[in-house]
Amino acid sequence: MTDSSQLTGKRVALLVEEGFEDRELTGPLDALREAGATVTIVGGAANTEYRGKRGDAVVTSDIAAGSAKMTDFDALVIPGGYAPDKMRMRHAMVDLARDAMEGGKPVAAICHGPQLLISAGALRGRTLTCWPSIAIDVKNAGGLYVDKPVVEDGNLITSRKPDDVPMFSDAIVRALSKVPA
Repeated sequence: MTDSSQLTGKRVALLVEEGFEDRELTGPLDALREAGATVTIVGGAANTEYRGKRGDAVVTSDIAAGSAKMTDFDALVIPGGYAPDKMRMRHAMVDLARDAMEGGKPVAAICHGPQLLISAGALRGRTLTCWPSIAIDVKNAGGLYVDKPVVEDGNLITSRKPDDVPMFSDAIVRALSKVPA
């Protein structure tokens, strides 16, 4: 059971696009909210419904990526599925990912999520995990791929797949609890 006040005052940007992996968005979202964080869902457009690729989850974006600034958030979460391939085509989402990495804020990416970080040029010299089919892309971007449920390298938290969501979510909550108020 998570302490519902553990992350009070912490603000998290959770990126969304059509075709996200349902549990990779809802798991961290629920864990962060349960721990007391304020989670803002950032999409390509504001007040837009996005559906998970399995059809189990539908979320509505709070703001458009073009209106979001990482200075307003303490952490960034990037779910997987088909969404990251769409996210990397949006300059504002690439900029948010780059700004979060350069700012040393916790950045959590699961499954295909590191695709956005590849586009942001943020993986060189970093150790991470991802869905196996993009491991070669991670390596080509200068990252060191390892096959583990959760990998933490400085401010970067990565996981492979939906089965890893509980450990991934715990790692995000732990990292965010260390961010000064």
